[in-house]
Amino acid sequence: MHDQHILLPDNANDPALVNLAKANAERWHLSYQSKKDKGIVLVQCYDRVELRNLDEPKMGPVYVDFASDALSWRRQHGGGKQEAIAKAVGVKGQSLPTVLDVTAGLGRDAFVLASLGCHVQMVERSPIVAALLQDGLERGALNVEIGSWLSQRMQFQQAPSYNVLCNWQGAEPDVVYLDPMYPHKRKSAAVKKEMKVFQMLLGADSDADTLLAPALQLAGKRVVVKRPDYAAPLNDQAPSMSIKTKKHRFDVYITHNQS
Repeated sequence: MHDQHILLPDNANDPALVNLAKANAERWHLSYQSKKDKGIVLVQCYDRVELRNLDEPKMGPVYVDFASDALSWRRQHGGGKQEAIAKAVGVKGQSLPTVLDVTAGLGRDAFVLASLGCHVQMVERSPIVAALLQDGLERGALNVEIGSWLSQRMQFQQAPSYNVLCNWQGAEPDVVYLDPMYPHKRKSAAVKKEMKVFQMLLGADSDADTLLAPALQLAGKRVVVKRPDYAAPLNDQAPSMSIKTKKHRFDVYITHNQS
């Protein structure tokens, strides 16, 4: 049995928490266990779901909190429509493109775009990451500062990204956003704890190159690919333009597919 298939309660002696853990395990097709001493596991707490590396307890848990101090500061003081990601997807003036984020991860980029007014539909294929993201969305919807718009502008489904791109049934998105996992060449100490856990748990997105072609077919206006500053373009296909930041860049592919 693989660690990434396991969800356990933070307190196995509390029947209510055990039932909640079992329900979430069934929801995300994970295996319930009452106790485990090592490995990477999802843990059902009283107030959230979190990912823990039991082999490295000092690393701390990974969870989604859209009302965190860091995201609140970024939402209020991070540059707004002048942020690189906003420019990359085409947020300008009253123009608020619809975005399909097919590599949602922990949803931070989607949240930034939603906070600017964009409607973002998110897709995440990993059930363990999906459980974290959905938990964050549900708690965020109850927050007095962001709840009124978060649930309206951020929708989510757990599914394989390639399948969603090739079989999209909704309205054509203006932008398809891709941020695939990429092997980190720097020392592990420099990698954020959640990225370190995800790389251990999920590995790199070895099929990321296959996402570009269907994304270009689907996007009405552009495809935006977030890349580390040292990485080659996705599928070695040169973008129409790039917007660079200190550690990464946004490769923009203009499509003009809309009729």
